[in-house]
Amino acid sequence: MDSEFKRRLSPSLSLVTIATLTPEPHEVYIEDENIKPINFSDSPDLVGITVNVDTTYRAIEISNQYRNKGSKVIFGGIHASANYESLQNYCDSICVGEAENLWPEIINDFISGNLKKNYSNSSPPDLSLVPIPNWNYISKKDYLYNNIIVTSRGCPYKCEFCYNSCEYVFNKFRTKPINNILVEINRLNTKQVMFIDDNLLGNIKWYNEFLDSLLPLNLIWHGAVSANIVEYPELIYKTAKSGCKSLFIGFESINEDSIKSASKEQNKIDKYELLINLLHENNIMVNASLVFGFDFDTKDIFSKTLDWLIRNKIETMTSHILTPYPGTKLYKKLLNENRIIDFDLRKYNTSNVVFNPKNMTADELKEGYLDMYKEFYSIKNIIKRLPQNKNLILPYLTFNLCYRKYGKITSLIGKFGLMNFIGTLGRKISYGID
Repeated sequence: MDSEFKRRLSPSLSLVTIATLTPEPHEVYIEDENIKPINFSDSPDLVGITVNVDTTYRAIEISNQYRNKGSKVIFGGIHASANYESLQNYCDSICVGEAENLWPEIINDFISGNLKKNYSNSSPPDLSLVPIPNWNYISKKDYLYNNIIVTSRGCPYKCEFCYNSCEYVFNKFRTKPINNILVEINRLNTKQVMFIDDNLLGNIKWYNEFLDSLLPLNLIWHGAVSANIVEYPELIYKTAKSGCKSLFIGFESINEDSIKSASKEQNKIDKYELLINLLHENNIMVNASLVFGFDFDTKDIFSKTLDWLIRNKIETMTSHILTPYPGTKLYKKLLNENRIIDFDLRKYNTSNVVFNPKNMTADELKEGYLDMYKEFYSIKNIIKRLPQNKNLILPYLTFNLCYRKYGKITSLIGKFGLMNFIGTLGRKISYGID
């Protein structure tokens, strides 16, 4: 399952962006507790903390330490934005949603002693004004990758288990100007890029133009798209031609009733295998995202899904236990049905069962989830899923063995300041590039 890679995969793009936006003469530094312990001997005037659901309690502990020293603390991030009312007593201010438009106002109010309890956007921020991150704020050697870019915000869909179903989110899909993206790619000084957007396919016309801009760059890139890309075979061909080597796709379930219950209208189960075949024909590896625990899932969903994954030679799989993140439609639904059984936010990481499933026990859901990882990444099934395309074998084995099967060993090596070296070596082995 997850190893040290999960925490050291890449630096916080949000914090680097906020640091880049902070004007002189203010001095900014970034502390990442995933990399090393926080230096609590410092005395900053203002402390900004990104709060995810499973780090909430730790964020509160950090906030208390700094507030006791006289520092002001502002929370931001996805969980703080979706649940700001419940966190107001644990900080001095909360930035709700996207921060680029708000950060100058927050700085000015802080300087004048008029920091508000909450800051939020009345309209979606203009992405053309988002600065290119200054990566000098972090130590690149501590992370597997720092070649990450976000090209868009928002999502045209509102799946009920996703944070995009929260009220604070601007769901209108927005994109950065393509020229800005090209400048950002150039400054990374690498031939491999990870686009970490929720869904690159949010605007078909824009995506087509975006691919056109990538064609002359000779890039190798990875990203995420929705399953409805199957409706655009010519785009799949162009995606591959532009340098794409793998796509993360939220298949979520092979149970049609489960897909419908999640309001995931863009997924057509009867076209899943066609999509996989199209991607494989174009030498694109598939990272299948799957969720277990929907109300229509029974115990046999695990064996059926495993058989489907192996039969279709899915290269990589990311599995999740259905998790009702506070603030989402799913959370409100399960709360109203009195089905949430564990309110410990540290367990809201898609690896624990925090609600009562309908057609299996909580223990059966957890055991099925664990077995899915164990069986999918077993040596036997790694061999069974070996790609037919010889060009995909090295990246396939690198991920399945070094990242998943023996990831804890590789991660242990990375702890000694070698994480970026491992990432570079992985790219060299997989694609012959640095």
